[in-house]
Amino acid sequence: MGPRRPPDILRKSHAHSDGKPRARDKAELRDALDETAAASPANGLLIDLDGVVYRGDEPIAGSADAVRWLRDEGIPHLFVTNTTSRPREALVDKLAGFGIETSVDDILAPPDAAAAWLRAEHCERILLAVPKATASAFSEFETQFLDQAVEAAGAAAAEGTKPFDAVVVGDIGSDWTFERLNAAFRCLMQQPKPRLIALGMTRYWHAPDGLRLDTAPFVVALAHASGIEPTVLGKPARAFFDAALQRLGTEAGDTWMIGDDIKTDVGGAQAAGLKGILVKTGKYRDSDLELGIEPDLLIDSLAALAEVWT
Repeated sequence: MGPRRPPDILRKSHAHSDGKPRARDKAELRDALDETAAASPANGLLIDLDGVVYRGDEPIAGSADAVRWLRDEGIPHLFVTNTTSRPREALVDKLAGFGIETSVDDILAPPDAAAAWLRAEHCERILLAVPKATASAFSEFETQFLDQAVEAAGAAAAEGTKPFDAVVVGDIGSDWTFERLNAAFRCLMQQPKPRLIALGMTRYWHAPDGLRLDTAPFVVALAHASGIEPTVLGKPARAFFDAALQRLGTEAGDTWMIGDDIKTDVGGAQAAGLKGILVKTGKYRDSDLELGIEPDLLIDSLAALAEVWT
């Protein structure tokens, strides 16, 4: 059974009797989303991991069965994640523990995209604000971690040491301190100014103990203080979605993104020409539907995907 192309399910606004558009209220949007239950994605799927397939260290009910169903049906799919706390090899092992067999080629993550970008831009000396487990993706470069920059305390500029070509920022969670954030800022203020590379712009995620800040708040702070516009090499950047489409071998108009973040997953995908499916797992909140982004489909979880793919 092959999937068929879905209709254009949602419009961005309705019209008053005078013909002027107006934004949908929450009830209208929910009604419209419910009407899409019989619509089916077309030729390919991009699937977020944390919040969709698992939450923290626990699988989300039915996700493993849904992935097996995708494989049995021969539906092209690729896992796309802004996770920078562990390399793709560790993600493969984690998924295997949930009964989902994958390889590193089935996962697109920001560190690998960033390394390719830095290579193409002929960057050599890199300051890493990433977990040490992720640093292996940058092994071809001359790298320094934030702690080393803290120890240097700005001495690089004073002593004429070669400045960094780029400062790469990922999710280091509770390892952020004022000293480390300020060290990254000082490096960004060297001349010539380095590039500021964001490994995704996820605002927060749902950890086992509740919501936690992710990469974006720290990137925004550094960008604001330094005046450097960040280069985003993860969701919601269009370049990241384009790389995913190239890996998957599908066109944007024929591909759907499934995620729990209405801005990073759904909004980013729609801006890149894809359709966006929002799941009610992970960080999802009912208030997400009031943020001005309309998902093309709203489902309870990844487990419900087979029901709408008809």
